[in-house]
Amino acid sequence: MPEFVAGEKVRVLGQWPPSPPIHCRTPYYVRGRSGIIERYCGDFPDPEELAFGRKDVKKLRLYRVRFKQSDIWENYLGGISDMIEIEIYENWLEKI
Repeated sequence: MPEFVAGEKVRVLGQWPPSPPIHCRTPYYVRGRSGIIERYCGDFPDPEELAFGRKDVKKLRLYRVRFKQSDIWENYLGGISDMIEIEIYENWLEKI
């Protein structure tokens, strides 16, 4: 069962919890930023484990998260309703 639902406000973790070595799939520019869950995409093998060639890795829940462009980019000159959507795994998200 997904932890987050569409419309819920979340924050992307600023730092990956475990110590290195790691493979980060979550874009740096959204770390520490708040967004809204757009939808749950399904469960998929952990890409950060697969990057090291590990087999039989656990599955993680993947969400599409919507961010206001003006909340992501300092001095954003576009419209106030401009959005960016990024797919982010649950282990990178926290409820607000």
